[in-house]
Amino acid sequence: MRFLDGFSPLMADYDGYIVDLWGVIHDGVTPFAGAKDTLAALRDAGKRVVLLSNAPRPSHSAQSALRGMGLADDLYNGIMTSGEATRLALSNPPDAWFASLGRRVLHVGPERDRVTLEGLGLERVDWPDEADFMLNTGPDEMQSINLDDYEAVLLASRMVGLKMVCANPDLEIVRGGERVPCAGALALRYEELGGDVRSFGKPDPAIYRPVLEMLGVQKSRVLAVGDALRTDIAGAKAAGVDSCWVLGGIHAEELGTDQTLIRQAAQAAGLAPTACIPAFIL
Repeated sequence: MRFLDGFSPLMADYDGYIVDLWGVIHDGVTPFAGAKDTLAALRDAGKRVVLLSNAPRPSHSAQSALRGMGLADDLYNGIMTSGEATRLALSNPPDAWFASLGRRVLHVGPERDRVTLEGLGLERVDWPDEADFMLNTGPDEMQSINLDDYEAVLLASRMVGLKMVCANPDLEIVRGGERVPCAGALALRYEELGGDVRSFGKPDPAIYRPVLEMLGVQKSRVLAVGDALRTDIAGAKAAGVDSCWVLGGIHAEELGTDQTLIRQAAQAAGLAPTACIPAFIL
């Protein structure tokens, strides 16, 4: 594991880059200093970049958010989200589990995430006993980010045997400096209750397949860049590509710049990132 001051030394070694959004490019509110310049440098060097996010919304929604932050479309070659993968599975069931879901869906999540259901011909209902399955896009911060406040709906859903589709495996993110629980935390609790859950997004290697197709370069020349060990770095390993761990994201508070702690955390997770950088800077 190489400890680098910035991303520049890695640019000659790879032709394609899978880049995380939250914790690498932005904090959900503002782009990180230097991230735009790094994307521009990759573009100008003729590199291929596909953004991969565990956002529970379609790719076009994530792209619109990037535009709002001043990040133009020409800074990358493609974008894939866990919400997009979820939409694809709901519209074209990949297996018997999805084919059996039914058409009435209980959505647990913010209203802004309902775009994930648009155009799928599903009927959204308000109570577990009215639903055929549950779509979990995470706690609604406009109502509550206290996971205990979701216990009742999870228990009621478990009682009627609802299957859960989780559109974001992340346990938490840091939004504007505040830690916020994600859909993955609700999915984990539902599994503890005995619920049946299927999740889309990193670290599942399935979501890397369309990303690698978009990149169109040899896998040995692909580097995945992310801040979370559990999803970004583990996902890169599962997909068979090298990884660069951005230390200034989700693990910054617990690990800081202590190289001993950083190595121990990676080893404890059974991971060996190719390189570590403080932030997505040149």
